[in-house]
Amino acid sequence: MKKTLFILSTLALLSACNKEAQDSKVTQKTPPASVQATLVPETLPTDQWVGKWIGVEGLNLTISKDATIGRGHYVLSMQYGLDADATGTFKGVASEDGISFTRPDGPQVLRAGDGEATGLKWLADKKDCLVVNTGEGYCRP
Repeated sequence: MKKTLFILSTLALLSACNKEAQDSKVTQKTPPASVQATLVPETLPTDQWVGKWIGVEGLNLTISKDATIGRGHYVLSMQYGLDADATGTFKGVASEDGISFTRPDGPQVLRAGDGEATGLKWLADKKDCLVVNTGEGYCRP
């Protein structure tokens, strides 16, 4: 009799533990798609940067989406210096600050700014620009 009571008590305890595990699974559900859509915007702010940008003295930048990798990935084709070897195509990824990429002179971040932020007097009056560093910026034509 004691043995039967012990077994029933154990089963009751185990089923209660199993119910708690099931309840915790219910509360940890993934948010519905409508909520997820509001958490991650369909279009990234950096998607608006796709296109051609002009710098000074022949410097230029063309940004395109990298469809082979997916959302938030870009291809940057740029002439970033006056020397012939200061040109190239680089893969970039959307980051909190802009588009992060690496070129021979090291890791860089392309950020939104205006002509003043470029530090270049020829672009000072422009409003829609992208800046890598002071002295290197590109604005919409």
